[in-house]
Amino acid sequence: MSKKRFTRGAGILLSITSLPSAYGIGTLGEEAFRFVDLLMDLRQRYWQVLPIGPTSFGDSPYQAFSAFAGNPYMIDLDDLVRDGLLKKEEIASFNWGSDGQDINYAVLYANRFRVLEKAYERFNRRSEDFLAFCEDKKDWLEDYSLFMAIKTESNGKEWLNFSRELREREDKAISDYKSNNKEKLGFWKFCQYKFYYQWSKLKKYANSRGIEVIGDVPLYVALDSADVWSHRELFQLGEDGKPSRVAGCPPDAYSAAGQKWGNPLYDWKRIEKEDFSWWRMRMRENSKLYDAVRIDNFSGLFKYYSIPAEKGGVKDGKWEKGPGKSVLRILEEETDECKIMVEDLGAYVPVAKKMREKMGWPGMKVLLFAFGGDVSSEYLPHNYIDCNTVVYAGTHDNETIVGCYRDKTEYELAFLYEYLNIDSKDEIPDAIIRLAYSCIADVVILQMQDILKLGNEARMNLPSTVGSNWRWRVWHDCLSEDRRTWIRTMSTIYRR
Repeated sequence: MSKKRFTRGAGILLSITSLPSAYGIGTLGEEAFRFVDLLMDLRQRYWQVLPIGPTSFGDSPYQAFSAFAGNPYMIDLDDLVRDGLLKKEEIASFNWGSDGQDINYAVLYANRFRVLEKAYERFNRRSEDFLAFCEDKKDWLEDYSLFMAIKTESNGKEWLNFSRELREREDKAISDYKSNNKEKLGFWKFCQYKFYYQWSKLKKYANSRGIEVIGDVPLYVALDSADVWSHRELFQLGEDGKPSRVAGCPPDAYSAAGQKWGNPLYDWKRIEKEDFSWWRMRMRENSKLYDAVRIDNFSGLFKYYSIPAEKGGVKDGKWEKGPGKSVLRILEEETDECKIMVEDLGAYVPVAKKMREKMGWPGMKVLLFAFGGDVSSEYLPHNYIDCNTVVYAGTHDNETIVGCYRDKTEYELAFLYEYLNIDSKDEIPDAIIRLAYSCIADVVILQMQDILKLGNEARMNLPSTVGSNWRWRVWHDCLSEDRRTWIRTMSTIYRR
């Protein structure tokens, strides 16, 4: 049973990338510190962020090039100016996009690394701090830097299309590449050094202001990642490196047709044989980054959905057995003082629910799932039986509150109106927020979009689609003083 219990409180879900900045995407700079101040002003206790790894095609933080590295896009450029590594005019000479509330990832991909390379040219590679960082993180940093250097030189090709010698990680080819490309590897190490330094400073500031940072640990990693390339033996791959079956989920509340994510599946027998060493390292690193972690797709540790990689869709998937309780001890042991919560939505396995309860980890309730008219719904607050719970209005995969109910008929909304004791659609967002704050759940997390009462134009992600997701950004001074006062009042009267 975990002793790391969450304190009753409220928080906001906002990706680092969604913060304002002059350079196309939210960063770990001044606006992140201002957001911490806003959280404190609103009497919040938690800031939940989305995964912070380096994103690949599709820009999803759940498909990162590494389970350990930070996203170089999030490195604050103004901080590099203060360090004497960049000049303001150099940054301003690049295009960062024209819409302050949207992220143009194509522009970032074309320009961000060119600017960071300028900074690296002026960086002291022999600084003791940098060398100590590289030594401390070498267990994953060496492979990640090598992977990114080869990928960049290969015009972004996935590792399956690297030259045969590098794809297969032949000793001589790897050794020769490292010897001949020290500067290229050094650049990617520099990016991680700056990311971790800035992240550490932000987290320390948040903690000093009474704010705990909740991170997100995706269950799966991307096929095109340093992790799979350097640890092929830990995944269900053929001799050619390609998976015959991939991860996904059957139809659920997020997607009526189900989802085919495409992530490689773990070879849990091999992982267990190695005493979960890779997972141990992963959880240790995450526990240093965050005050609490959300384990994504928790039920997949007990039973996971396996779909044919090539010929076949979601309907051709089948359930496979996961490692079960043997991995839970690892999660608890390696997270030290870092708290754990789990995503227990979707096709949930009864044994997973029992084990979650046994471990003392809170699960999730989503209020947007509550108002279908079934008074026995587990998502309706009068049915909550355990305060060791995290309640959301909606998550990053949901519509916003406004978007969810905008086109519903009055007939469809009758139960919701009665339950919330309201009479019109305009009252729905605040009524749901009040309901969340007033319930017995120890923790309530609201998307920033819902606090701002925005529609689906501000939606973060629409599962099973690519192209318009993960792009929304908040703007300067987005909350009026009246709105701030109301949120503070909710926090106070419901002891958040």
